[in-house]
Amino acid sequence: MKTDPLSREEVIAVIEGKATQTRVPNLVQFWVHPEEFGAQQNEVLDLLDRYPMDAQAIPFNIPTVFDAPADDPEYRWVNFKNPREGETHGIDEIVAIEDWDAQLEGVLTNFPNPDYENLFPENPESDGRYRLGYWWYFFFERFWSLRGMTNSLMDFYEYPDEVHELFDKLADFYCRMLERAKNELNLDGVFVSDDLGTQANTFFNPDLFDEFFAPYYKRVIGKAHELGMHFWLHSCGNIEKIIPKLIEAGVDVLHPIQKYTMEEKNIADQFGKDLCIWAGFDVQQTIPWGTTEEVREEVRFLIDTYARPEGRLMITAGNGINADCPIPSLEALLDETVKYGSAT
Repeated sequence: MKTDPLSREEVIAVIEGKATQTRVPNLVQFWVHPEEFGAQQNEVLDLLDRYPMDAQAIPFNIPTVFDAPADDPEYRWVNFKNPREGETHGIDEIVAIEDWDAQLEGVLTNFPNPDYENLFPENPESDGRYRLGYWWYFFFERFWSLRGMTNSLMDFYEYPDEVHELFDKLADFYCRMLERAKNELNLDGVFVSDDLGTQANTFFNPDLFDEFFAPYYKRVIGKAHELGMHFWLHSCGNIEKIIPKLIEAGVDVLHPIQKYTMEEKNIADQFGKDLCIWAGFDVQQTIPWGTTEEVREEVRFLIDTYARPEGRLMITAGNGINADCPIPSLEALLDETVKYGSAT
């Protein structure tokens, strides 16, 4: 028989460090992409359905850089077409705003409207689970999606005022979006992505986080808290140096603590009491190449490492699970998360 999902109250207690539950919350399904499995898609969907997913995940229809929807031609991040449409570039080197002086004013004046009618394309009926809204690209990721990675890292030094103007406008957009999300979706939390680390270190000097990111993180996270919602953050890479800054900014749930970039026990010992770890199972090595027993061993390692008597632990994948994941390994991940998570 399928295990019942945890209730929203039970997940809230885990996040806030008030209590453990009958098992560690499982949200592996959030990161699985069944459509990537081709002919095995239905098999994957059936497998996912046999295990509890302890949250309702509700996507936001966030603007894209150049392309607006038919019902609102201004609902895009920049007010012009892609000048290099059809060309091939790495995703982190597509430059939308090429000239701050010539283009920033127009971008800010024509910023997308957070009251866009179809901002929330889905609003499933509440079924008693924790309700989590989500979108991709917060501040750093949104910044380099507009300026390209190389430009964005230089802009902190060469165009600091322009960076602040853009971030201020983004923060306004996000705060209004959160107000609507609470009123229209009755969310318990919101989840965003902002990859701040490489495999070895942060993308930039941590002092730059204090100057350019902390004020806007605090504003948006403060709005989420004001509205009664938790704030979940995904950030890949080695971000150990800025985890204290994220805690200070108010992050409630941090994902994934990427394996092979940081030492998990050290992170758990330093920060496990201050935020909830949404532990991300390794998808770089163990998922594609590990045996099913190695998958189960890694699940047990994550739970043993991060579990706290007061909660503060949930389990998921570290990033997208795609067709390079053998289905027996996916089943082992789900099964061990529920079984061992119930025994801890």
